[in-house]
Amino acid sequence: MALKRERDQKTGLTRMRMKFLQAGVALAVMVAAAGTASAQGEFSGNVALTTDYVWRGVSQSNGDMAISGGFDYSNGMFYAGTWASNVDFGDASDTNVEIDFYGGLAGELESGISWDVGVIYYAYPDAEESDLDFVEIKGALGYAFEGGLAVGGEAYYDIDNKNLYLNATAGYSLSDAFSVDGSVGNYQFDAGGDYTNWSLGGTYSALGFGFDLRYWDTDIDATDIADERIVFTISRSM
Repeated sequence: MALKRERDQKTGLTRMRMKFLQAGVALAVMVAAAGTASAQGEFSGNVALTTDYVWRGVSQSNGDMAISGGFDYSNGMFYAGTWASNVDFGDASDTNVEIDFYGGLAGELESGISWDVGVIYYAYPDAEESDLDFVEIKGALGYAFEGGLAVGGEAYYDIDNKNLYLNATAGYSLSDAFSVDGSVGNYQFDAGGDYTNWSLGGTYSALGFGFDLRYWDTDIDATDIADERIVFTISRSM
């Protein structure tokens, strides 16, 4: 079964440079498209502690705790940022760190529909025997109804491996501080091993912190890291 960490091990530095170049070209096009943005932008940061780093229904920390953090920049429609977390794949790659770089354009139409197009580069700089790095192109649409209900859809395409991930979300704000949401995603692999994942959780904000309690599960039977689990996360934006 193909998961995030299971990549072709026969490639080396040249392919990694090509992936970075792909991400850079796509990002440069977006920066050019956002040329009308104001001269000054906004910077922000974030940090989080979670009982398990779950990505698309599958644990990326082997069921253990993870610490993550990142920085973001926004300027008009344009945004960019980086995010990092500890990981544990329990395989020959012996990687312990994931660093993501991303950027794109986002906005809202007069109809109230929000949109987002971007590129994400997933990097594993300390992977000793495997080239785990890959690039995804992202597209998303969303709509917030009056009364607190919001729905959305996302598509992610892995350029190198020709994998596609589709995700649908729905959320409801019960108050300014408390909201609930759920998601259903489907991962389609060019090499086979497709699976579906789903989540349901609630988020509460207080004293500048975010508290998220979430249930995850998949239809994968072959590995424990994709079994159902409850994850608790404490986060803070800066």
